Amino acid sequence: MPLKIILALGGNAISSGQHGGDVASQFAQSRVTAKHIADLIQAGHKLLLIHGNGPQVGTVLRRVELSRHEVYPIDLGLCVADTQAGMGYMICQCVRNEMISRGSPVCASTIVTTVCVDANDPAFDHPTKPIGQYFDEDTVNQRKRSDGWNVVYVERKGYRRVVPSPKPKEIVELDIIRQLYDSGRVIVCCGGGGIPICEMPDGSREGVEAVIDKDLTAALLAKEAQADALVILTDVEKVCLGYGTPNEKALDRLTLEEAREHLASGEFPAGSMGPKVQACVNFLESTSNPSARAIITSISGCLDALAGKTGTHFVRT
Repeated sequence: MPLKIILALGGNAISSGQHGGDVASQFAQSRVTAKHIADLIQAGHKLLLIHGNGPQVGTVLRRVELSRHEVYPIDLGLCVADTQAGMGYMICQCVRNEMISRGSPVCASTIVTTVCVDANDPAFDHPTKPIGQYFDEDTVNQRKRSDGWNVVYVERKGYRRVVPSPKPKEIVELDIIRQLYDSGRVIVCCGGGGIPICEMPDGSREGVEAVIDKDLTAALLAKEAQADALVILTDVEKVCLGYGTPNEKALDRLTLEEAREHLASGEFPAGSMGPKVQACVNFLESTSNPSARAIITSISGCLDALAGKTGTHFVRT
């Protein structure tokens, strides 16, 4: 049965160890990903696509650092906006071309998306999200004085800037996203979790130096779009307990209660599987669609996961 699906693409959908990280390599990996997206389209499903952008934002920030004495810098919000547009163009072109090769052209479009966050979110008092390159101590001390950076030290690598990662509250362009989605377009939106903005006392909205977790935004979008399924794609076929240990155990299903317990115990780290599991919990807790489901699986396993053949499926009880 055709489903309304929110498809959250992990970084490996665009950049991979196999194809590298430059633009040509990202196109090569995007073409691989586009084949799996096309399979879903040909199966009749309606797709809203969200992608991560961590490596790409890091590259943009590196360019900013290298050229900061020659041209004006750009802030983090513009970094997210630039990568949303560029990566969306890349994904849409590859999907369109794949569908043309199959004799079934589609209209795939990208919407540069802003996401409102709470100015009082505790994350602003405790920046934790690493971005950009590693720096030596002298450079970091200078940037702390000049730009107010918060940093963390990583053993044998150096210092790295950290920024707040507040929770998404409102997708500003939601109405136009829904209109295009409901008209049958394949839409790429909310890239990198969305460009974070805050509402000012006078009702205006301004960008903030922060990043939003793309999986948490995917859960919010899935709720607002009344999706049938939130499918989070990563580089593993199933969520595992004891990942990377001799006792590793792949999970076919997780109840919401089990997922909450594992999150509370630290089983799923904040820097990897944690936000993905939390996003699935958030969606099933908040959606008004009684038959909605949430799945974590690999890109290549997506179609089989929707058929119940693989992936980790989240259930209410």
